[in-house]
Amino acid sequence: MASSDSAPEVTAEVPEPIAATSRDADSSPLVRIRSLLPGLARAEQRVAKVVLDDPSTVARRSITEVALAANTSETTVTRFCKAIGVGGYPQLRIALAADTARTEARSSRNLGGEIALNDDLASVVSKVSYADARAVEETAEQLEVGVLERVIDLVANAGRVDVYGVAASALVAIDLQQKLHRIGRISFAWSDTHVMLTSAAVLGEGDVAIGISHTGATTDTVEALRVAREHGAQTVALTNFPRSPITEVADQVLTTAARETTFRSGATASRIAQLTVIDCLFIGVAQRHMDESVNALDATRDAVGAHRLGVRPDGRRRPRETGK
Repeated sequence: MASSDSAPEVTAEVPEPIAATSRDADSSPLVRIRSLLPGLARAEQRVAKVVLDDPSTVARRSITEVALAANTSETTVTRFCKAIGVGGYPQLRIALAADTARTEARSSRNLGGEIALNDDLASVVSKVSYADARAVEETAEQLEVGVLERVIDLVANAGRVDVYGVAASALVAIDLQQKLHRIGRISFAWSDTHVMLTSAAVLGEGDVAIGISHTGATTDTVEALRVAREHGAQTVALTNFPRSPITEVADQVLTTAARETTFRSGATASRIAQLTVIDCLFIGVAQRHMDESVNALDATRDAVGAHRLGVRPDGRRRPRETGK
């Protein structure tokens, strides 16, 4: 999968398979497979491709048929099942059948495919909106609420919050900074490598550094988070892949569930998924300081009020304030 970030990538050793959590049991197995795909062994990746290409058919196939389709052994299929946290092949079939039923219940149209050269604009709009909606839904389904709550506590009590991201992820970082500033929290967003590292070097105990990277393998962001951690700051990673290098330098890991297709370099669905997590984080922090947040929002709204045209959303002009 290509990266939404433009900087070079780093690699990491493949860790041991992780166990499924209760949250995993409620989320789509396809979401889990996509997120763990880069860390699987090559033969297991072939099994993953067979499953992702046609999950409803795999749900009806025997383990022997899947092994043949993936040009591997039944043992590898079983190992793949354990690697993604479903225990064994029978459990995988059940999970895929349930996920297929949920997907069919959501929509009778197949809008999840690639955007083709001959697609008309209406089809493009349908496919893009479907992919964005699914990215939000699947991100919410797999998001670990306990981890999110710990991150909210860290940010709400931080002396300073620095957010790192490059390319498309930098836009998400700026969005978080703007939101935190509006409720009176000290925050900065950095995308230049040298400035990111400088920022990280002056953070310390009581500060929080947040690194945003879809792939979790962008060297600039990973290095900045590592330096921030070395200097005593609490570190948070927001990534689509829970086994990616950035998670090795993060105290807390928040994950998205975005699948990119033809226009992956445009970072479309991944950006929407990241913003979903950012919005949840922001609201949680605002709740921790409700009175202060409301007062800050009122103050910032009043500060920019004079720079808005005096018209209502319906186009009618607002009555002039008389001060009486």
